[in-house]
Amino acid sequence: MSANAGATATGLAGRPWSSTTSLTASAKRIQKELAEISLDPPSNCSAGPKGDNLYEWVSTIMGPGSSPYQGGVFFLDINFPSDYPFKPPKVIFRTRIYHCNINSNGQICLDILKDNWSPALTISKVLLSICSLLTDANPYDPLVGSIAQQYLSDQTSHDKTAAEWTRRFAQ
Repeated sequence: MSANAGATATGLAGRPWSSTTSLTASAKRIQKELAEISLDPPSNCSAGPKGDNLYEWVSTIMGPGSSPYQGGVFFLDINFPSDYPFKPPKVIFRTRIYHCNINSNGQICLDILKDNWSPALTISKVLLSICSLLTDANPYDPLVGSIAQQYLSDQTSHDKTAAEWTRRFAQ
């Protein structure tokens, strides 16, 4: 048995890798998506690595014009798991937002980030889905029940509060 048998080294992002892991494949996939999003970013979105860690990104989403989030700039953290794209990225809002599908910790209730994830999806498609959630909330699958109730019972009041939060936290 050679001296290197069973040894691991440190790969990208300081994560351990060996010849038996798929880290190289995930890194290649993330690099490919970075190149694509740099050349052709989704409308009103940007994303890229925070520093030299390919697995930790920061993203910005401009509040859609047809929503109470218009004019806001929302920051999100994106963390790719080592077995990406077979597991979804973890996406968290860092900017406070008044939304029934996004809680105070920034967690997002979006099916493609959970049970409906597919390796065919890309981070660009995820960001577009989050933008869509800003114009079309899903109050029937909320993370914040009180905001969902307000959305369903008095959307005008909901939208006024959402716009106030946007001016307060996303400017």
